Amino acid sequence: MGGTTLDSIGGLSIRQPLRGYRFSMEPVLLSAFVSLRAPKRIADFGAGSGVIGLFLARRFPAAKVTLVEMQGELYDLCLSNIEHNGLSGRVDALRMDIRQMRSALSGLDVVVSNPPFRRPGTGRISKKGGGQCATARHEKDLELDELCASAARALRGRGRFYLVYHPERLVELMDSLRDARLEPKRLRFVHGRTGLEARMLLMEAVREGSPGLRVEPPLYIYKDGSDEYSQEVSEMYMV
Repeated sequence: MGGTTLDSIGGLSIRQPLRGYRFSMEPVLLSAFVSLRAPKRIADFGAGSGVIGLFLARRFPAAKVTLVEMQGELYDLCLSNIEHNGLSGRVDALRMDIRQMRSALSGLDVVVSNPPFRRPGTGRISKKGGGQCATARHEKDLELDELCASAARALRGRGRFYLVYHPERLVELMDSLRDARLEPKRLRFVHGRTGLEARMLLMEAVREGSPGLRVEPPLYIYKDGSDEYSQEVSEMYMV
């Protein structure tokens, strides 16, 4: 497949675009944040090349996982990565606009997403990535309210929605979740090092859950004074 690279992350081999949207460490952090003990049905909304869903398929060997991606090149990479990692029996992929899914997926235990978090017209878009990066990072084709509503429709009662998002939009996120009857239950801020402001957040919400939010201790990516990962992050890569 031209224009791609084959990269290793946490024991998985992932083919991804050479110049399009490429994953960073968010998939590892989000996968580790999923707390449900034995989910049977999982979906990754806006799967990209499929890395989050594949991480979860490996972590939960009894689970059935669906990767949902609307961009053609990325959908093809999902199919390739499923096969390459020997997960064709438990992982499948849908090429579909999340907003149009309706009854395509329902009764799920877990939905995960690393959604676009920048408002249109803000931040820089990589010239190398073009429209692929614009769709992945900016609310160009999928707004937060639409994502939350789609997740709520796909989840069973008391099902869990996990996502990684930008801290400056926390209030909007909580409003969108509650509008979709997804109750925020766990929140964890992710920092580069101690003393630095949060660079992302991890959120768990429960469909039709009771009120009550637990803010967990901060997660630090690097050891202080070092470019090495913290012990906690290093262990996430070994799951």
